[in-house]
Amino acid sequence: MKQSALCTDAQIDSELATLEGWRIEGGRLQKQFRFNTYLDGIRFVDRVALLAEEMNHHPDLHVTWRKVEFAVSTHSAGGITALDFELARKVQALL
Repeated sequence: MKQSALCTDAQIDSELATLEGWRIEGGRLQKQFRFNTYLDGIRFVDRVALLAEEMNHHPDLHVTWRKVEFAVSTHSAGGITALDFELARKVQALL
């Protein structure tokens, strides 16, 4: 599967099966991360931001008290691609 090609429903289901706690909502790959402190969440966002810059693939991040909501899709492709799942796996590895 090309990274710029949209994933099929079957591909999305297969990829989601390899990621714990991730979901598709509103056409984006999403997960809510919970932390012991607000600053732990902020440190996580900082690491995600560095990774996103390295990959040139930028998620939407919403920070609240002890929670970070992560959401991503490939805007240039108009939906979810393999690149989104690659980023999700790398973000998960930051924990």
